[in-house]
Amino acid sequence: MGLLTDPSAGQGKLTKALLKYYTKLCVLLYIGGIGWFCSLAYTPMNAGTYFSENALLPGLVKSEFREDAIAKTYHAELLDEMKKYEDSIPYPWLLAKMRQIGLDTYTHNFTLNYPLGKPQKFFGKNVYGILRAARASSTEALVLSVPYRPPLSVHATTAPSIAIMLAFAKFANKEKYWAKDIIFLITEHEQLGIQAWLEAYHGVACGNEGTLDHGDIKGRAGAIQAAINLELHEPAISQVDIKIEGLNGQLPNLDLFNLAAKMLLKEGVPHTFKSRPNKHLKDPINDWLYSFQTLLAMISTQATGIPNGNHGLYHRFGIEALTLESTPLKGGNKAGFPIVGRIIEGIFRSLNNLLERFHQSFFFYLLPSSERFISIGLYMPAICLIAGALFIKSCANWCQLQENQAETEDEKPKTPETKKEVKSSSIARNSKNFWREMEGRFQVEVQTYNPPDPDSINFISILCVFLMSHVVGVLIMNSPQLLTTLGGQNNYSTDSSLFYGFIAISAMLLTVPLFIPFKACEKSMSVFNILSLLELGTTLICVSMNNFSLALFCAIIYVPLALIIGITRCRLCSAIKKIVWLLAHPLVVLTATVLIYTFVMFPGEKFEDNFHRGIAATQQAIVFSIVDSMIYGNWLFSVVTSVFISNWLCFWIVAFAKVQQDIPKKKID
Repeated sequence: MGLLTDPSAGQGKLTKALLKYYTKLCVLLYIGGIGWFCSLAYTPMNAGTYFSENALLPGLVKSEFREDAIAKTYHAELLDEMKKYEDSIPYPWLLAKMRQIGLDTYTHNFTLNYPLGKPQKFFGKNVYGILRAARASSTEALVLSVPYRPPLSVHATTAPSIAIMLAFAKFANKEKYWAKDIIFLITEHEQLGIQAWLEAYHGVACGNEGTLDHGDIKGRAGAIQAAINLELHEPAISQVDIKIEGLNGQLPNLDLFNLAAKMLLKEGVPHTFKSRPNKHLKDPINDWLYSFQTLLAMISTQATGIPNGNHGLYHRFGIEALTLESTPLKGGNKAGFPIVGRIIEGIFRSLNNLLERFHQSFFFYLLPSSERFISIGLYMPAICLIAGALFIKSCANWCQLQENQAETEDEKPKTPETKKEVKSSSIARNSKNFWREMEGRFQVEVQTYNPPDPDSINFISILCVFLMSHVVGVLIMNSPQLLTTLGGQNNYSTDSSLFYGFIAISAMLLTVPLFIPFKACEKSMSVFNILSLLELGTTLICVSMNNFSLALFCAIIYVPLALIIGITRCRLCSAIKKIVWLLAHPLVVLTATVLIYTFVMFPGEKFEDNFHRGIAATQQAIVFSIVDSMIYGNWLFSVVTSVFISNWLCFWIVAFAKVQQDIPKKKID
């Protein structure tokens, strides 16, 4: 600690080395962090998947599912029934079938009060049945869920999933070995239905109060341990894609993923992860590149914090869940209802063997393929190296500041020593000499007077400005409802009101440096820059513990830019830094990312069409992030506005630092 607090420590070898090589060290750490992450896709750098929970006993029992005929019957009847309910769920038919099977059947109603724009209400209904365990007292439960999609839905149908679910429920009702309740859940309105059901089941509200009225449910089972979400679009499937990314980047226990992959492999059904099958290429470079592309696909989905299936909303309740979705495959054999039923049976019988919750395997990992994984102990050094460059830069700035202060103290003129005592005998002998001596003392004191240092550090002002920047971020986080209200009064849509409202707020934030009291104080601006660097580095480390992918993308973009933002005496360099940091504004980064993605996805379209399409997509992305925050509790919007925009504002203030030339001290007569 003496290195950072004792000004005399600046003369040490370590401090001198830090001040001399910190720029090269920061560059080395940044490049090393990126290189470390890229190398993790190389096969020798990661590990093969394995089961940590021995109680699962995957695939060791003989499959007994023979209800494929009844599944075909259910599918044909459901297709006819769906024609009568083009835009809603056919709950009378579903309730009747579940009662015939012998399940405890219930319905669940919920209401969404749309939080933005004009007041609107949307209603929905879920249907679920509970198979009570014959060998337990309803203390634990498993869930098999399917999102219902009416004929008018833009998504692919899930009628085959409902048919195989009912067939499996009929099969499971005949067996006596179940030690856990099984809940068969059919939800409406995609993720909204499952969110309302989970909130009602656990008696909590995850989003803003009054936004989602989850209602009440009449029937409950035990504590839910695991859930499987089915999204089969055809009676005969070619391959199955396993989805695991959940809300805010949460992932299920790796054992559950391994279990699903194991059962699919046992039944001979090809499975993929991120719609990419496993490949073992002979060329090491091509093999690394293929695995790296799969890894990038995973972190791109995880960074958004948006679940890629209904399974993603279970994780926050301590429920391990994943989605099995059928995807088309050219050529090859197709698996019908018998094979799919055996896969579901194998998964649920393994889950039935659990003696406690999933806890032995990994919860934090990355997957370059469905057969290999990267644990948290391997990928965390990457973000630590990148963020470490910020800490090195802040430490070097502090040592430089301490050294400058020490040099300033040494350069100050010292007061000449004067006689402290005057003998009373000399005063008595010669009064004229006494008054001459006193006059000389006064002139010396006046000549050596130094005015207050205009470049002294004002810690109170620094902390006030730092706090103010974060208060601004909190106000932006709570501004959507006000912006949509003002926009609605001027006949603007919700998308346009939010997009142009945030542009107006960002434009006002550009003027904040004009009102900073210490912008002309080099030392105060140095301290403020140090605080900004420390905050960004700490934020990246904290975010990476929950959502590594989001922290990694932010670190790659902002760390090199934050390192070059600093106090400079060159006007040209200062102007370039301001322009670069302006382009690093989160709203600019989002718009540029969406526009680039739009031009890549629609290469043959006109420039104007793609530009307008990209702007519209950006507006929708902002609205969806806000709505997800209010309904589901997705904290992507909250983190960006309250933390990253506030930190961006701090660096924007640093970019406007005005360095004054040293003013020689005048002699005062």
